[in-house]
Amino acid sequence: MPKRILVIDDEPMVIKMVTDALTGRGFDVTSAPNGYEGLIAAHNLGPDLILLDVVMPDIDGHEVARRLRKDARTKDIPIIHLSAIGDFDQQLAAMDGGLSDYITKPIKSADLADRVEAFLDPKQREKADREAHQRAGRLRAITDIMHRDHEA
Repeated sequence: MPKRILVIDDEPMVIKMVTDALTGRGFDVTSAPNGYEGLIAAHNLGPDLILLDVVMPDIDGHEVARRLRKDARTKDIPIIHLSAIGDFDQQLAAMDGGLSDYITKPIKSADLADRVEAFLDPKQREKADREAHQRAGRLRAITDIMHRDHEA
């Protein structure tokens, strides 16, 4: 049975790219165009992984992730945020809030599919977790420097 991926993003082009990349690798992909519909889909589908945009018009990805983490039905579903390059503070806040990982947009289809495969493969999961932790550490260093330079 293929792994189920839920993509929550308000950009139709992003949804199409992600869906094409992941279905091409044998994943079962469902999408939701906003946070509210994404919450409903997560409850109904029980996906193996959620790819969640950070910036959306109704409720942002941080709030969606917070609500998913509070619900017993969805609290253990891994979430990977899709965020814009340079959105360092939001990425760090997401990692501190229990996010499994983040991927910066734009991303090549093959690279996205590789990251998702690695994340969902139990044999590669430890390595993927370690790499996510390293990215969070680098991100923390970048935000600390940015804030220090801004205060000076």
